[in-house]
Amino acid sequence: MSQRIAAKITGVAGFVPPRVVTNTDMEKMVETTDEWIRTRTGIRERHFVAPGMASSHMGTEAAKQLLAAKGVDPKDIELIVVATVTPDMFFPATACLIQDRLGASKAWGFDLSGACSGFLYALTVGAQFVGAGSHKKALVIGSDVMTSILDFKDRATCVLFGDGAGAVLVEPATSESEGIIDFVNEIDGSGGCNLYMPGGGSLHPASQETVEKRMHYVHQEGQQVFKYAVRRMSDLACQMLQRNGLSSRDLALVVPHQANLRIIRAMQERLGVDDSKVMVNIDRYGNTTAATIPLGLRDAIEQGRLRKGDLVLLIAVGAGYTTGAILLRWAY
Repeated sequence: MSQRIAAKITGVAGFVPPRVVTNTDMEKMVETTDEWIRTRTGIRERHFVAPGMASSHMGTEAAKQLLAAKGVDPKDIELIVVATVTPDMFFPATACLIQDRLGASKAWGFDLSGACSGFLYALTVGAQFVGAGSHKKALVIGSDVMTSILDFKDRATCVLFGDGAGAVLVEPATSESEGIIDFVNEIDGSGGCNLYMPGGGSLHPASQETVEKRMHYVHQEGQQVFKYAVRRMSDLACQMLQRNGLSSRDLALVVPHQANLRIIRAMQERLGVDDSKVMVNIDRYGNTTAATIPLGLRDAIEQGRLRKGDLVLLIAVGAGYTTGAILLRWAY
């Protein structure tokens, strides 16, 4: 059954730090090769933050660009939802830091942890407040400094990620011909042991032992995550279309989470859509976790691949496991 929300995306912006790290650069940091990374992941380069730059800084930059482009006064923003697994600190929330830097004095907000599905979770939540009529303008931001939690001795994992942020403006939809048509969000906690960061929380607070055991970095069972993502993204994409009486022919664009090019191509094959209908930018950014989908939307707009009325599918799988999908009509 469809779950329409009377809300639409009316603007998109993104930010990646200036420093570009190519696969050749990675060869100097860890035992790997450009050929190994490209053939297994599709990644050619990614962006790394400079020392002192945190998720709040990148999220603020993306939000500033968005508000400037739309001519929106920060004081008109009523809600800020930030998806991140790399907050500046446990508290205050990254949303608080961004709200203050933007001067969004009338906004409230919070952080949301959904890993690579985090942006879709945050968009669902933000859109619900707008669709319910209690808010007119919400900022939904995905921002992650993944390099802050990467183990550069783990050659299979550290090459996969980059840093980045993306932001969207959500406003009320005025007709059923625009905005969010349907959404699905799921979790499967049985997969939590395959992609996680064990140290730093209440179970394993920071100590000399947790540092020595390298517990403050991403730990991943790559094959298990790969298999789950291929199956679940493909299944959910097909289910989303079927339950809305649509087919892949109706889609103008699919914007998937950018974790691995082989995962994206497997979903694409199952859907039966050609390259022109699938947004791929993993080669330029790697996996930026909560930022991949808004960065994908930004790039699609810049490339002229999104037009008003287009049917768009956003889909992601992340640590947890988390899964999310949003089907929408593009509004501008």
